[in-house]
Amino acid sequence: MLMDNQVPPKKVPKFCSVRYGIAILLLFCNVVVMSQRVCISLTMIAMVNSTEPHGLSNISTKELQDNIKNPVYNWSPEIQGIILSSIFYGVLISQIPAGYLSGIYSLKKMIGFALFFSSLFTLLIPPVAELGETLVIVCRIIKGLFQGVTLTAQQIIWTKWAPPLEQGRLTSLSLSGLLLGPCVVMLMTGFICDSLGWPMVFYIFGAMGCVLSLLWFILYYEYPKDHPFISIGEKEYITSSLDQQNGLLSSLPHLFAWIFAVLAGHMADVFLSKNILSLLTIRKLFTSLGLLLPAIFCLSLLYLSSSFHATMIFLTLANATGSFTMGGLLINVLDIAPRYYGFLKGVTNVIGLTGGLVSSTLTGMMLSQDSESSWFKIFFLMSAINVISQILYIIFAKAEVQDWAKERQNTYL
Repeated sequence: MLMDNQVPPKKVPKFCSVRYGIAILLLFCNVVVMSQRVCISLTMIAMVNSTEPHGLSNISTKELQDNIKNPVYNWSPEIQGIILSSIFYGVLISQIPAGYLSGIYSLKKMIGFALFFSSLFTLLIPPVAELGETLVIVCRIIKGLFQGVTLTAQQIIWTKWAPPLEQGRLTSLSLSGLLLGPCVVMLMTGFICDSLGWPMVFYIFGAMGCVLSLLWFILYYEYPKDHPFISIGEKEYITSSLDQQNGLLSSLPHLFAWIFAVLAGHMADVFLSKNILSLLTIRKLFTSLGLLLPAIFCLSLLYLSSSFHATMIFLTLANATGSFTMGGLLINVLDIAPRYYGFLKGVTNVIGLTGGLVSSTLTGMMLSQDSESSWFKIFFLMSAINVISQILYIIFAKAEVQDWAKERQNTYL
């Protein structure tokens, strides 16, 4: 019951609000960024699908027309591997500088220009491919630099725009585009290659990125107080509940997650190539590390983080060690059903996206009841889910091609 001198609290909109609009805009940006990164993994099949040297004159008119639509190149498997991995060097190099600079310079300009130049170098892939694989590799590395800036700098946005009780759901909504992007690529790339030619894949995703960068410059403002379309109630709600954070510290978990992911993939291949462990044992080992270590560090965060530095260490390790699953369950689909890898990967990405949205919403609901004690429940729940998932994986995991996924050849009498 309100006293005479009390003002009833204003109902602040959630989904129909500027902050959720920014999250959705970032979601689309992340979808495009991942599409630009992953699409070459599928177009590579069309780009090198020929045993003849590129540019031979002794070909039919139909073959010539097809080569104009779908140019092919004599890239060795080694060159193809370098091209596919080159973008990650750029992403890795840009992580720490992007985290530091995002605390100093305008996020509007950093993300907008980074998305634009990532899209520009995506548009350049088809023409530079005609000039040689070296320029394609250089283009991919530079594009990785700008994508690293985009992915790191956007984390700082929520220190300015997300109220504490909504940071989880806004962050997961925007980052869910990283999971949705590969799904979009799997669905669209094959159709585009067949109907328009593989260069159009890069032109379409590059153009989409350019349009989104323009929308970003128009719609995003550094602070809620500066946005011309935000309501007074939402502006007061956000500004009254926010504390500023250091951009470099925010980037550390993502940097170490990247390092551990690369390390896991390399170690898994070494164990397999040297016959140190069986494939199934490798998958179970890295899955166990990727599920149990985050659970251990989360529980350590609750009881052993007596200082700021200890808290940062446990938070970073809890987030980063989950990347060990890159050598386990995240690639296990390729072992058991390579024929359906694209489809199953899309399905699992959608399931993961759904889980992320549900968990962030549940976290917000729990924190709204008691923001202090609820963190203990959240970390215990997460640890329990990890442990249960690890046990189920150890029991049921397989590493050989399943019968339902094998190629079958029909015979007729």
